[in-house]
Amino acid sequence: MKRIFLAAAMSLLGSAAFAQDPALGVWQTEVDDGSFALVQMSSCGSDICGTITRTFKADGTEYDSPNKGLQIVRGMTPTGGGNYEGEVLRPSNNKIYIGKMQISGTQLSLKGCVAGGLICANQNWKKLQ
Repeated sequence: MKRIFLAAAMSLLGSAAFAQDPALGVWQTEVDDGSFALVQMSSCGSDICGTITRTFKADGTEYDSPNKGLQIVRGMTPTGGGNYEGEVLRPSNNKIYIGKMQISGTQLSLKGCVAGGLICANQNWKKLQ
C-alpha cells in the first residue's frame, strides 16, 4: 500500500514539475515566406512538441493555411538551462532539420540545422500565453 501511495505521489510531483516547463504555451513565429503562425507548444510524452494553430499573412491578416494543424516542433527534449534538442519541420520545403531551442523569459530562439549542426537557420519567437 505504501508503495502505491509513493508511486502516485511521485507521479503527481513529476507531472507538476513538467507543467512548469517554460516552453509550454502559445508562441508567435517570425515572418517567414510572407506569413507567420501561432504555435501551441505542448507536452508529448516527456518532450515538447509544437503545432501550428493559426496562420497570418505578414500584414497580420489571418488566413486558412494548409499548414494549420501541422506539428513543426517535434520531440524537443529539455537539456537544462532553458535549452532543448529535437527536430524542426519547415513547412515551405517539407524538410525536417536537427532542432535546437533556447528559452529566456518570453523569448524563444529556434534553430533548424544541417550538417550535424554546423549550418543553422534561426528564428526568434515571442510567447503570447
